[in-house]
This record gives sequence, structure tokens and C-alpha cells, in this order.
Amino acid sequence: MKSDEELVLLAQKGDTDSELEVFSRYKNLLRKISRSFFLIGGEIEDLLQEGMIGLYKAIKSFNHLKNASFAGFAGLCIKRQIQTAIKRASSNKNLVLSSALPLTNYGHFDEEDEESFELVIPSSDPSPDEILISEESLDEIKRNIKSKLTSLEIKVLSKYLNGQSYKEIAKQTSLNEKSIDNALTRIKKKLAFLKN
Repeated sequence: MKSDEELVLLAQKGDTDSELEVFSRYKNLLRKISRSFFLIGGEIEDLLQEGMIGLYKAIKSFNHLKNASFAGFAGLCIKRQIQTAIKRASSNKNLVLSSALPLTNYGHFDEEDEESFELVIPSSDPSPDEILISEESLDEIKRNIKSKLTSLEIKVLSKYLNGQSYKEIAKQTSLNEKSIDNALTRIKKKLAFLKN
């Protein structure tokens, strides 16, 4: 089994399997650190997302030549990212975390119903025309996602987004963990258009 440092080096070279493995290994640390903070007007999921951004930054900027462990560096990056998000939210400079509103008629991303998943638009008071444009954009994104993913990939993605581990997903889908890992890698590549 590869060390965290070896996986990070591979991830920095573009190996998405290694990157996903690092995220999988550090899921419990992310939860532990996130639970030790409180965000006014936010939820634990907001802090978890910020923690994941911190972990991603740690993967991208870790320097193995500095004789530091990745675990210590990752923990520091996660904490700093969460603390920065809390400061932003507290100072009202960035209302995204404290005023994100789900659009009505869009439930959560439910593995039983491939049609429904929640997309959130950050806004303090959207106008009716902004809501209409946003709903049309969301419908288009949902159609694009459905057209690019197989039903199995949608099922795996929904379980993964709901916080289930590779092991839990594998057990529920009668697949092995490597198949789940491969499916998530395919999903990431297929959904790269969402970054644009």
C-alpha cells in the first residue's frame, strides 16, 4: 500500500485515482476538524466543503522535500481554509456561505430518484427573472449530467455525494471498491465541463 506522500506525488502528476484515494483516506480527518468549528448561518456541510478545498490545496502544494508529513500539512491546510471561510462569513464580505438558498422544487441528490438533486444558488434576494434564468440553467446542467453519466454512475455519484465511503457504496451496489473508484474517476472526467 502506498504512503500518503507517494499518493500525493502521483496526484500532483495528474493521477486522479491517487487524488481520490487521498480524499478517501482523509475523509474522517475532514469531518473531525469540521465538527470542531461553528459557522454562523451555515451548516456542517459548508465547513466540510471548505475543508475539502483545504485538502485539495494541500495536495496541490505539498512539497515532499521539506521533510514534513503530509498528514500534518493537510490538517493545517484544512483548518486554515475553514478559519478563513468563517472569517469571511462573519465579516459579511462574502455572503455565499451564509445566504445560499436552495431553489424550490429541487430536492436533495437522492440515489433512489436519479431525477432529483439539489443545486444551490448563492443569493440574498433573487429577483423573479434571476430565478427563472437560474432554473433554466439548472435544468440544462441536470440534462447534461444525465446525458453524460450511466445510471450506475449516477447511483454511485449520489451515494458518494451523500457521504458514503467506497466500502459502503461497494456493499450496496454489489461491486468491489476498485470498481467504485474507477466509476468515480470516469464521472470526474465526464463532468469536467462543469468547471467551465
